[in-house]
Amino acid sequence: MLTKDFLFEIGVEEIPAGYIAGAINKLVSYFESSLKEAKLDFDKIIPYSTPRRLAIKITGLQTVQKNEIIEKIGPTKSASYDEKGNLTKAVLGFLKGANATEKDICIKSTPKGDKIAVKKEIKGKKAEEILTQIIKEVIHKIPFPKSMRWGSRKFSFARPIRWLLVLFGDKIIELEIEGVKSGNISYGNRFQKLENPVEINNINEYEKKLESVYVIPDRQTRMAEITKQLFNKTDDKIIEEIYLLDTVTDLVEYPTVKVAAFDKKYLDLPEKVVILTLSEHQKYFAIHDGENNLVNQFAFVSNSDSKYSDLIRSGNEKVIKARLEDAEFYFKEDTKQPLENYVPKLKEVTFQEKLGSLFEKTERVKKLTEYLCTELKLDKTIKDNSIRAAHLCKADLVTMMLGEKEYTKLQGYIGHRYALESGEKPDVAKAIEEHYKSGGYYKSLSKVGAIVAIADKMDTVCGIIGVNVIPTGSKDPFALRRAGNGIVQIIANQNFEIDLHKLIDEAFNQLDTKLSEPEHNKNIVYDFFKQRVNWLLKQRGIDYDVIESVMHIDHSNIPDLVHRAEALKNFLHREDFIKLVLGFKRVSNIIVEAKKLGEINTKLFCEDTEKLLYDKYLVLVKRIDTLLPKKEYKKILEELVFYGATIDKFFDDVLVNTEDMELRQNRYNLLDKIRKLFLQVADISKIVVEGGVTNKR
Repeated sequence: MLTKDFLFEIGVEEIPAGYIAGAINKLVSYFESSLKEAKLDFDKIIPYSTPRRLAIKITGLQTVQKNEIIEKIGPTKSASYDEKGNLTKAVLGFLKGANATEKDICIKSTPKGDKIAVKKEIKGKKAEEILTQIIKEVIHKIPFPKSMRWGSRKFSFARPIRWLLVLFGDKIIELEIEGVKSGNISYGNRFQKLENPVEINNINEYEKKLESVYVIPDRQTRMAEITKQLFNKTDDKIIEEIYLLDTVTDLVEYPTVKVAAFDKKYLDLPEKVVILTLSEHQKYFAIHDGENNLVNQFAFVSNSDSKYSDLIRSGNEKVIKARLEDAEFYFKEDTKQPLENYVPKLKEVTFQEKLGSLFEKTERVKKLTEYLCTELKLDKTIKDNSIRAAHLCKADLVTMMLGEKEYTKLQGYIGHRYALESGEKPDVAKAIEEHYKSGGYYKSLSKVGAIVAIADKMDTVCGIIGVNVIPTGSKDPFALRRAGNGIVQIIANQNFEIDLHKLIDEAFNQLDTKLSEPEHNKNIVYDFFKQRVNWLLKQRGIDYDVIESVMHIDHSNIPDLVHRAEALKNFLHREDFIKLVLGFKRVSNIIVEAKKLGEINTKLFCEDTEKLLYDKYLVLVKRIDTLLPKKEYKKILEELVFYGATIDKFFDDVLVNTEDMELRQNRYNLLDKIRKLFLQVADISKIVVEGGVTNKR
């Protein structure tokens, strides 16, 4: 089958960097799915993107569809003709649906008898025809956060379309979209004064020809070039910010990295303020020296002619000077008074309409913090620091610095720095920043930061669900799942022996005046956290059946549940444990059939193995009673495994369902006691066993 390469480029005015990834992904996926649906084979699709172009190259594309023989089977032959030999209405309807005529009819033998059938050869379409249709469709399906119309057109796109390059092999596929005709012309970098037409006659020359006019169309190549230049420009260390590298890659067509400077006095500002001023608004890279200290230089990526470098550098330095002056003003004004003075201003900021102001939330968080410290029996220093941090944790939200949009990412960090400026204890200041942390930061939280984080997140979860804003499906406007996940992760990481249900109860006590009725939706919160605990165990590599086997006990003590599940997980591949699981399943299945269960009558024991099972059960009870308070689950499981051999021997030697109903009932009672003892550790009947082994991934 003959194949050719295909090249399609949409030329536009500069597209915002944040628009490009979604657009090019849609372009690739739509061509891929459309070509597969059209049954046109190809080797691969190569994407290209810059601020001024979205393009793809498809290699080894089949030039024409294969012819197809379409066969459709209709009614039986006997039901296809009337008494006069004319086609019945059923057959006429069948022919119409198959887009066939009477002359296309043939007879098909089937297991159900002869049937009317039609066979038609469908000639394959040329790839040019299919590609034209795909282009006209995809141009309307590319998603953008915002689109625009230009001129009198109804058509909308991210920015005005200026050219269309469409080549299949060495030929132009002719088409027109909104007055723009296709051709084999692209354009160079406008900032390099090389915006002359570039004629592409050979698809394999596309990248090379564009690079000759200062355009690197391959995004990965462009990113690699930026990275190379960044780390070759200075002996100091460029601060690596992946999101910023992604952004600047989509801002330029031919990158040139330059280094500029700002006044050293701005280094007196908090480091992250300087870094964010550089990166967030201006897309500059901050620089550290060999000792990891911020220096008064920054790297920027230019799309302009390198001979204007000095002018461009000067312009960037003027811009950043103005930005840093603003930041310096905010910082100096904010720190004229202690951080504590901002707390009353939280009364002016609404947390949630029904839940009141941020000041009210802060008061609830303080009380929850005190409750946590008391329940965990933390020492006075940690308790005092935690309550103080809770009191100040939201104060930075009403400072001038965080009133500016570009600095909102620094919530918590600003509070940390301002607290230190105000003379607060380091542990208090650090906790203000830590209580906002998420994900991978949970493992490194201080005890004070962890306490305040739990209190803050728990107030949010209980309050928001309490006023009927319940996360459903993909809708979770207050990120409650993330907050709930954070709570269970922090508790597990800190090994906090706290009763999760009692903590929820306390949070609802604090919310009493804000809810439509006392404890409104509290049961929903219980269920919500059961799901979060389940999620936590999965995150720790615990299989679903192990989770089910321990969740029945009590999911309110998270560290205990984690230790129990992890201990059980370590036994799953042991042959003696698998035998125990099978024996316990047998015990559980027998008990299910029992209508009533009671106490054991040892006088009814008539088999030696029956007596042995009971005697060892009594020994096991004492061992578990000793080990369980110490949470020594590995030792407990070893005891259960050892007892498993006695269970197996009992089933080998004793007929449980004997005809003597009194004996049967007594044996049921014995097995019930054994089952209840096991359930204090785990319901191992939930463990999935197939072919004598556990079903582990």
